[in-house]
This record gives sequence, structure tokens and C-alpha cells, in this order.
Amino acid sequence: MGAEVEMAPAGRRVLIVGATSAIASEAAREYARRGARLFLVARDARALAALADELAPHVAGARSGDFLDHAAAGAHVAAAIDALGALDVALVAHGWLPDQPATERDPALAMRAIDVNFLSAVAFLIPIANHMEARGAGRIAVMTSVAGERGRPRNYTYGAAKRATSTYLEGLRSRLWRAGVRVTDLRLGPVDTPMTADHPKNALFGAPGPVGRACVAAIERGRRVAYLPRVWRAIMPAVRWLPEPLFQRFAFLSGR
Repeated sequence: MGAEVEMAPAGRRVLIVGATSAIASEAAREYARRGARLFLVARDARALAALADELAPHVAGARSGDFLDHAAAGAHVAAAIDALGALDVALVAHGWLPDQPATERDPALAMRAIDVNFLSAVAFLIPIANHMEARGAGRIAVMTSVAGERGRPRNYTYGAAKRATSTYLEGLRSRLWRAGVRVTDLRLGPVDTPMTADHPKNALFGAPGPVGRACVAAIERGRRVAYLPRVWRAIMPAVRWLPEPLFQRFAFLSGR
């Protein structure tokens, strides 16, 4: 592939799954600002209606549903293709950060975390990828997490699901590049959103607006992996390669 050059997205046909999350809604606003046509899918019907009304001139359609219903994912994607004509961009942005100790006591809760954060994403990615491969063009992006790069006691169930998603994207990227389809892993660090409302904040937390806009920029540049906020691009190599005996001794890394 050639150099990663940002393309003008005016007129882009964009599907956003998990559109009402704090970051995804900012990405939707940025795509609308750039003149894209949007199809929005989310779990929260009321929040989805509000976002669709806000961006109404740019919204071709919206659907709500239970993302644990894997069979419905294909119907959502088909509806988006029907409304937009085709997909130029698909952003899969939904997720759920469970209480880690609770997932250690309740296997059903752990399975739900893996389902929401990995399996349900795959259910959307299969029809999206097949559509774009057949067209010979398109951009796919998924919000993953730096939590997937190292197992930490405070969030390893969530991290394992996000790591699985990143591995899936790596394989998908290698499958689709010859077809002209780019796949971007949006590897997010902590962001101040409702999902992290109960977490103590520090200077490394990003804000939804800048991160959402940075997601759009990374997609349009065809980035393979984008660490957002960008500071995590410098932090994660040290976290990833620190020997496990040392990693376990640092409370700020391996504490609960």
C-alpha cells in the first residue's frame, strides 16, 4: 500500500455502530461536519433518536437493538447498505467495561463482557468486511483498548476481550488489503466518559471530543493502529515489554 494520506470524506457513506457512546457520537459529529452521510446503530433507542435529530441533515437512517443478538447484526448492516447505497466507512465503537471482581465471581458476567466487547463486534465485522471486499474499497475501524496489551488485575476480563478484537483486526487487515480495504485498530487509552465515571481521573485521561475527532483522522489516513490519546503510543511499549516479575512489583501497573 502507499503512504498513509488523509482523504477528503465529503460525501462519505458512514456506518457507526455504538453511535451513542461519548466518543462515537463525537466521531459522528465530525463526519457530519465534513459532509458525510451517516447510518447510526446503537443500543439506547432514546439517545439514538436524539443524536439522529441533532445530525438530521446528514442521517440516512438509524436502528436500535440488542448487540448480544448476533443474528441481528447482519440485518443492521444490510439496512445501512440499503439506506446509503454502499459503505465507504464502518466504525464499530460499542463496548462495556465491567466490574473486574464481579467477573471473577460470576461466569455469566465474564461471558457477557467477552460477548459485548469481542463477539458482538465480530458479528458486525463479518458482513461489513464481505461487503467492502466485494466492492474493492472501504475503511473499517474498531475501538479497542490499551487494556488489551497487558493483562492487569484491575481489568483483565475486559482486556482479554479487547486483545481478541485486536488480533481479529490484524488478521482481517491482512486478508483485505489486496482488495483495497483498510482496517484501523483504534487503540484507546482512558477517556473521561460515562463508562469510566467511577474511575479516579488523572492527566492521562483524554476527552471525548478530541479523541472522537482523532478517530476520524486516523480512519481517513488509513492508519493500521492508532493510539488515542497519542501519549499512549509512547507509554505502551514500556508497559508491553516490561518483564512480568517487574511488572507485578509495580502497584500502579498490577494493583487492583
